[in-house]
Amino acid sequence: MELILMLLVPFPIGFFVRNRLAAFVTYIAVHSFVFTFQTMELLREWVRGSTAAFPAEVTDFDAFPYGIVNLLIFAAGLGLVWLGHRLGSKRRKPQTVDRAA
Repeated sequence: MELILMLLVPFPIGFFVRNRLAAFVTYIAVHSFVFTFQTMELLREWVRGSTAAFPAEVTDFDAFPYGIVNLLIFAAGLGLVWLGHRLGSKRRKPQTVDRAA
């Protein structure tokens, strides 16, 4: 769910929101909601006995890979917001016409 969000949402946010800080904050808010919902659903499944996301036995660093993967997805989303904002601001710049010729 978080990966689908990262592919669909951050670039348009960066492209259409003029203020870069507002674009980043918007993406962080959307991502935080989806991340929380996704984690809650995975934990509910784990409590019911599923070991698809987390192992059955809890040790010290079982959730470490889950955190790393989600951090990479979050960083890629922030990069897409930045790229979208950069391309959107270039498109919004007025074009100058060289009349020297």
